[in-house]
Amino acid sequence: MPIFENILLALHAVKSQLLRTILTVLIIAIGIMALVGILTAIEGLKASINENFTSMGANTFTIRNSGLGIRLGNSGKKAKRFKAITLQQAELFKTGNNYPSIVSISTMCNGVSVCRVGSEKTNPNILVMAVDENYLQTGGYSISTGRNMTQTEAMRGDNVVMIGSEIKSKLFPDADAVDKEVYIDNRKYRIIGVLAEKGNSMGFGGDKVCLISLINGKQNYGSDNRSWTVSVKVNHVSGLEAAVDEATGLFRTIRKDRVGEESSFEIIKSDSIAAIVIDQLKNVSIAATLIGLITLLGAAIALMNIMLVSVTERTREIGIRKSLGATRLVILKQFLIEAIVICLLGGVAGVILGVLVGNLMGMAMNAVFVVPWNWIIAGLLLCGFIGIASGFYPAMKASRLDPIEALRYE
Repeated sequence: MPIFENILLALHAVKSQLLRTILTVLIIAIGIMALVGILTAIEGLKASINENFTSMGANTFTIRNSGLGIRLGNSGKKAKRFKAITLQQAELFKTGNNYPSIVSISTMCNGVSVCRVGSEKTNPNILVMAVDENYLQTGGYSISTGRNMTQTEAMRGDNVVMIGSEIKSKLFPDADAVDKEVYIDNRKYRIIGVLAEKGNSMGFGGDKVCLISLINGKQNYGSDNRSWTVSVKVNHVSGLEAAVDEATGLFRTIRKDRVGEESSFEIIKSDSIAAIVIDQLKNVSIAATLIGLITLLGAAIALMNIMLVSVTERTREIGIRKSLGATRLVILKQFLIEAIVICLLGGVAGVILGVLVGNLMGMAMNAVFVVPWNWIIAGLLLCGFIGIASGFYPAMKASRLDPIEALRYE
């Protein structure tokens, strides 16, 4: 009997046992939805992470005093913390760096600041950064309206600020924010520019950021243990490694690191940060896969049960088919294909729901929309395997029925 005819018979059998089949399909669909949904959300986050870091430029690297504070890769080790980089050391590097590049200095002042204009204020989740005139180029920002900070303003410590687009929308929804005054942590600043929209999916400020002048940040948010970050953007990606080598040598000299000793700072390239963060999502992917597989195990048991019941209910039908010449192989294929069809129906429903739910979860985290074809194909193949595993025993049982005994079954 052709496979197409077996599929038609399977669909007819599904229709005759509609309620039980729907319940089984739902169980399979929920398992696949859990698996594909979470993995879709993770794929969206990965794409968003890469997008955020590549916006900084593949030709950019950062010199900082400490690691990310998260576990790196599979080594299980935490990043070592080094002695703080002082503003003086950062400035010495900026003036002493002779490699063709753009160098900026910055530091995080506060991550829970509040911006206020009159009675209107933001939530306490604004990131305040002290930056110089080059930070926009190395940090992946651009100006929407207004202008960038000048070197004089940065080094003189003027009370000027560039605000993110989300802050502008909150405090100046229907007006131009440039040259207006805003209070940041109860300190008055003049807005000189509004940053172009960037997005907040990475949680590093994004559109909820205030960029104040370098010396102003030191004066108002300074502390003895504050560390400054140096960012370097080379003219061409091909020169990145050479720039890193030269920067390492110059900064080791500035930091007075002895020959043969480990550098008292670390250099992070933007693609390296993305790789580290993405690596942390592997555990979530493994957990999601286990959850989905456990649910699918229950679905497989339910499918085997419905197929055994179907074999019992259709014993007389099997006897008639055998009396008309159907072989054991034909009966085996019929019931096996029926199990696979039920699984694939659940798989298709689960994949559609999983992609929708996963992207809705991703949208809630500002991740990009993705269609994870690899997980979709893997999910459907898994459903086919479950159909074969769950349907083989009932199909074998059906094929071994004695036709005479089956015809006498009531």
